[in-house]
Amino acid sequence: MSRIGKQPITIPSGVTVNYDNNVIKVKGGLGELSQEINKNINVKIEGNVLTLTRADDTKENKAKHGLYRALINNMITGVTKGYEKSLIVNGVGYKALIEGNKLVLYVGYSHTVNFDVPNNITVTCPALNEIIVKGINKGEVGQVAANIRAIKKPEPYHLYGIRYKNEIIQKKEGKTAGK
Repeated sequence: MSRIGKQPITIPSGVTVNYDNNVIKVKGGLGELSQEINKNINVKIEGNVLTLTRADDTKENKAKHGLYRALINNMITGVTKGYEKSLIVNGVGYKALIEGNKLVLYVGYSHTVNFDVPNNITVTCPALNEIIVKGINKGEVGQVAANIRAIKKPEPYHLYGIRYKNEIIQKKEGKTAGK
């Protein structure tokens, strides 16, 4: 058995989980998510406990067993608590602002960078050098944060750029003076 896949998922109060035609729908206080499940993975909902089993022990089904269990667990966490990623904008004159549904970044280019925020994601800037990405879908929150970071990756000499709040970047030593 898959170590992750065999663990049951406890459905908290206030969350409804429906499984119909290989599609699982999770609805909670923050929103609703759905995920298509492979036909070789069986989902059983008994009371407030959800368990997954697989049809056979092929390598592909073993991998998908744990994958779908993790995805469903992330969906339940997303509709109850939500997900959040924090980014730091570091540099002289670097800043981030929210204008309508766009994130406007001043990150050392000759022009401003406008980043369109998806509808199901919330981006806030509590300070000029901090960006917070929030949402209920863990994958989308991570992808939007990665796309914002990719606009100006942190460079290792002055540490200018956009980085995750908990990311540690090793600072490199610059060139030394000649002989």
